[in-house]
Amino acid sequence: MGNSGTFHMPPANSTIAGDVDALFYFIFYVSIALFLIVIAFTTYFVFKYRRRGEQQLTSGLDHNIKLEILWTVIPTILVIIVFVWGFKTYLKMNVAPRNAMEIKATGQKWFWTFDYPNGANNVNDLVVPVGEPVKLLLSSQDVIHSFFVPDFRIKMDVLPNRYTTAWFEAVNVGEYDIYCTEYCGKGHSEMLGKVKVLSQEDYAAWLEKSAVDIPEGMSLEEAGAALYNDKACITCHTVDGSPGVAPSFKGTFGSTRILADGSQVVVDENYLRESMLEPQKKVVQGFQPVMPTFQGVLRDRQIDALIAYIKSLKQ
Repeated sequence: MGNSGTFHMPPANSTIAGDVDALFYFIFYVSIALFLIVIAFTTYFVFKYRRRGEQQLTSGLDHNIKLEILWTVIPTILVIIVFVWGFKTYLKMNVAPRNAMEIKATGQKWFWTFDYPNGANNVNDLVVPVGEPVKLLLSSQDVIHSFFVPDFRIKMDVLPNRYTTAWFEAVNVGEYDIYCTEYCGKGHSEMLGKVKVLSQEDYAAWLEKSAVDIPEGMSLEEAGAALYNDKACITCHTVDGSPGVAPSFKGTFGSTRILADGSQVVVDENYLRESMLEPQKKVVQGFQPVMPTFQGVLRDRQIDALIAYIKSLKQ
């Protein structure tokens, strides 16, 4: 299969995609052929054995050994072919090469976090090099999610309290959609991401750059604005004052908030930091405790940047 896609399938952009597509189309075209054969014989028999008169009697023939053997043997052979072919493809899809680069992928409502061996992490953007096998170690921090990249033909359930794995090798530089295909709550349809496939040189440069908390020459407020998008804060928190899944960032710093237990708290730097690391500890009244912890996702300097950005959004 080429990488332009077909009527039934999106573009094939991984090493396993061609095998999956070949099996799919084999089953598809065999099913069409069998369907047409059944329809053709049905039409023929309807015409041949139509009623011709009042006194016409049906034949006493009640079976045909040759036909019964034929329609038993042929489907059995087809089932065996599909099983063997499918099992080989299944093994190829689920057994990662020994030299595969491992990336930790974590699903939580409603974004993906990717942790790299060098300590770098990214939210919603899985950045990988082209032509190199990548193994994903998947887990969830809350409910069941499912990691799906249509262009790579990979899909794996992501479960709390256990690990699952999936692997792929991208064959073309570009960006490819990530979807969650297990309903996980209100923000399920917004749990989107991208696989960004870079050349080996660009990936090495990105990896080196990503290990830096705040890019050189960028103010804390600017870095916080970038993190607001990159770390998926935008999924729940607005910056225009309108309510969302969580309180808006606009005008929140310095204000007094009533918590779910009836107590009050002033939104200062300490409260913002605590809310990022222990979000269930002080939940604002009128909102559900759905925010996940960002411990291990945000470094101290990144927390400082987000706080600076929120402070800049005063009324």
